[in-house]
Amino acid sequence: MASSTAADGDDEVVREFGPILRVYKSGRLERPLVAPPVGPGHDAATGVHSRDVHLGDYSARLYLPPPAAAAERLPVVVYVHGGGFVAESAASPSYHLFLNRLAAACPALCVSVDYRLAPEHPLPAGYDDCLAALRWVLSAADPWVAARGDLDRVFLAGDSAGGNICHHLAMHHHHDAPPRRRLRGAVLIHPWFWGSEAVGEEAPDPEGRARGAGLWVYACPGTTGMDDPRMNPMAPGAPPLGRMACDRVMVCAAEGDFLRWRAHAYAAAVAAAKGGAAVEVLETAGAGHVFHLFDPDGDKAKELLDRMVTFVNGAGADAA
Repeated sequence: MASSTAADGDDEVVREFGPILRVYKSGRLERPLVAPPVGPGHDAATGVHSRDVHLGDYSARLYLPPPAAAAERLPVVVYVHGGGFVAESAASPSYHLFLNRLAAACPALCVSVDYRLAPEHPLPAGYDDCLAALRWVLSAADPWVAARGDLDRVFLAGDSAGGNICHHLAMHHHHDAPPRRRLRGAVLIHPWFWGSEAVGEEAPDPEGRARGAGLWVYACPGTTGMDDPRMNPMAPGAPPLGRMACDRVMVCAAEGDFLRWRAHAYAAAVAAAKGGAAVEVLETAGAGHVFHLFDPDGDKAKELLDRMVTFVNGAGADAA
């Protein structure tokens, strides 16, 4: 509940999207779940070093495992955080912890993109920032990427809205233009996709489906609706999934996540377009949406991380 101000009552809540975002009459925004940011540096638990690079409208946090972790060049994982396009950042404690562990476990050079958030910067700003970040990584303009990264083994990964953005990047990465490199793989963790027609055991009522797309419409005011191909890659008229510019895709679902059925439908559609061998599905029983961020030390989060490591290293070996 919002408290009213004695002066003019402008602290009235006019829009509320669960615990992710509150919009007040005054224009003030509140993101209740977002913890204070943490800075980059040396992580004592993993030995990973991180640093921030500011790139104009957006920035990136790079993670480099200790030299002893790998004598050769490292695969590069470009990570896109979730938060409904309106919350979280590369400096959020849960993401910083996860990226430190991912970089150490692979080992990999990880690049966590800090893209602009809606509603201050409505979509497609976030999509544009992440695509620019991917191109920046592939340019090897950063000294860590140039010295330690293997640009023949670049992966995308992201959760929730970040998983949605990863799909967008894979669809818009022009691998036939310099540099001539395909993405080796993409890991979509509980990706936020939706649509006007229910899939699996999703609730079919139109009003409920419209409510499920409310935050998307708010974040992307220029959208055509919940069947916009950016939100529904399986919508009639959406670009063919076979043109995804990555060799393999891993789709993660969680049994207790309302997006579970959408993740399975997406994985099946990609498998039909690219061949079943190109798609791997991991469903975690007894877990909810982005559980790995809320319970990072649990067995289920460890399994998810282990499967990501196997995916990255396995795809890299296949490409060698």
